[in-house]
Amino acid sequence: MNANDVGPVLADICEAAAALILPLWRSGVEVLTKADESPVTEADQRGEKLILEHLARHFPDVPVISEEDASEVGTPDAIGPRFFLVDPLDGTKAFVRGDPNFTVNIALIEDGRPVAGAVCAPPSGETWFTKGGVALKRVNGGPPDRIVARPWPKGSAVALVSHTMKEETAVKLAEQYGFDLREPMDSSIKFCRIAEGSADIYPRHGPTMEWDIAAGQAVLEAAGGSVLTPEGRPFAYGKASDGFRNGWFVARGAD
Repeated sequence: MNANDVGPVLADICEAAAALILPLWRSGVEVLTKADESPVTEADQRGEKLILEHLARHFPDVPVISEEDASEVGTPDAIGPRFFLVDPLDGTKAFVRGDPNFTVNIALIEDGRPVAGAVCAPPSGETWFTKGGVALKRVNGGPPDRIVARPWPKGSAVALVSHTMKEETAVKLAEQYGFDLREPMDSSIKFCRIAEGSADIYPRHGPTMEWDIAAGQAVLEAAGGSVLTPEGRPFAYGKASDGFRNGWFVARGAD
């Protein structure tokens, strides 16, 4: 399996899951609460089932770590150097609110790095994915276009931040990272907007899980951006001993 060829397959799988999830959006679907107090819906569960079936058919020898399965049975104590990370519905809170910023995410991890990935936004029909070392975007299954992260626009840099970020936190981050504008946004779409050159930085000083961000990182890095720790070190995956929880990170466009 060549990682350069995996992204388009993952894009197709994400779009199949998106087609299953989209009719449930704004449908009054029941919202349950997981053990960690986060929400889960039938859309999360049905999307994950479809994705796992497709991955098993295309890549039967590659293990998968997926969000809903992890919440039910826990994460493994160890994982090999190659595995998939799946978040069937990233931005469940936005989905429940009726907001459009939720995504389907699949990433291939090799030796601690996301080497291929796909992200689909069901409401807009946008899909971002990796292929041959570059990042591509297509809309509603149309022909893909290459996307490239933009250089830092001094004086007009845009940060994408959580809807729940406090004003004092946003001001502190602006002072630390030097951005000028900010836009609230949910889910891994933040990585993709930076990858396509419509925003510049996503500083995350808070908790995430590996499946939340791996596909977005794969796309952003293929577009010329980066995801690093606040100290500038590479961001590692496969942290089984930590339950696949992440530390802080900073996603940026091109230098």
